[in-house]
Amino acid sequence: MPMVENVIIMGAAGRDFHNFNVYFRKNPRYRVAAFTAAQIPDIDQRFYPPELAGDLYPEGIPIHPEQELARLIHAHRVDLVAFSYSDVPHVELMHKASLVMSEGADFIMIGASYTMLSAAKPVVAVCAVRTGCGKSQTTRKVCAVLKERGVKVVVVRHPMPYGDLRAQEVQRYSTYEDFATHRCTIEEREEFEPLVDRGIVVYAGVDYEKILAEAERESDIIVWDGGNNDTPFYRPDVHIVLFDPHRAGHELLYYPGETNMRMADIAVINKVDSAPPAKVDEVRGNIERCNARAEIVLADSPVIVSDPGRISGRRVLVVEDGPTLTHGDMSFGAGIIAARQFGAGAVVDPRPFAKGTIVETYRQFPHIGPVLPAMGYSSAQIRDLELTINGADCDLVLFATPIQLTRILNLSKPAIRVRYEYQDRGSPVLEEALVRRLRARHAIP
Repeated sequence: MPMVENVIIMGAAGRDFHNFNVYFRKNPRYRVAAFTAAQIPDIDQRFYPPELAGDLYPEGIPIHPEQELARLIHAHRVDLVAFSYSDVPHVELMHKASLVMSEGADFIMIGASYTMLSAAKPVVAVCAVRTGCGKSQTTRKVCAVLKERGVKVVVVRHPMPYGDLRAQEVQRYSTYEDFATHRCTIEEREEFEPLVDRGIVVYAGVDYEKILAEAERESDIIVWDGGNNDTPFYRPDVHIVLFDPHRAGHELLYYPGETNMRMADIAVINKVDSAPPAKVDEVRGNIERCNARAEIVLADSPVIVSDPGRISGRRVLVVEDGPTLTHGDMSFGAGIIAARQFGAGAVVDPRPFAKGTIVETYRQFPHIGPVLPAMGYSSAQIRDLELTINGADCDLVLFATPIQLTRILNLSKPAIRVRYEYQDRGSPVLEEALVRRLRARHAIP
């Protein structure tokens, strides 16, 4: 009988499950003893259920905190640890590899193309080199370009299965009622809601082979909407990658963002309107050195406020997108830009008013500036976010999040939403670069 290798998959409730499904689930050479979990609160201490794990795992697979990795390697006599999550500094990644190898196991990162599923329909992938580069607004732009040409588009979103995995195997969103049905977190709604608002069907979940089969039935083209800086789960016909000049150089420093940069067909340098020109040039130079075949497109990310006069002279509390601030390493986002642009009298520091889990978020991510991350992975975080906002001494709340948080939170203060959309800056424009490639592949007329 061949030797069976004991495996641990390091993850964050997304790429780890996909790698298991595609690479390990049906392979008798391996026995996956456990997953570990990081980045996202409260996703450990549960099981990958036997209904999803398959015949080789009749009891399912336990999910433990990553802090227990060394103990788990010894307890299960682990031969191999597969790293399977994203937006991690290269240096930190090698520290994790060193820990694993010092405990006697091999450490691998599964090749991006090896876990890509092939689709029967054309795929446009929208990915990034860091969290918070502007994937979502670019996905909306891509969908608009295709819909204007009469193409039926379905978006498949990178996974965010933070609840009951059995119920999240395949999720389809086309109405607001679907958000309630699937018990979406704030983070999930931030990704799905702006697309549903535009009449676009969105799929997500756990089993992306089954999701692909469903998406193919109702689409002409599938748009892969990436998460963090992860690589696509589906093999793209056109691979668009977003870059952020506010974090120039990060495209060389984070896993697997650098992989995306080197694979890109179209490299979009976003936020040119608010970034120093020297930083834009630095990003351009790194792209040209690492991937000379990529076509570089420049884009702005203008902030949109329905009534900017309300901001002038006011003491504002700024609520920014949570993941962009936390593992995205940004100290501010579009809300601060709007406060400056429209003449806020002062930006109120929310940290003295932080409650419960929000206090822990600031402790864990000390780089965050005087802004409030919209954390909403659990009911406790949503409650603490609401209490923090209502307790803050401010005149106005600026929500720079992809959804209207006042639909979810009960606030005692006036609030105004800051939005941002994709906007081309000069030539070539994204539409022309995308359409040219799709026509070359006979994906559109």
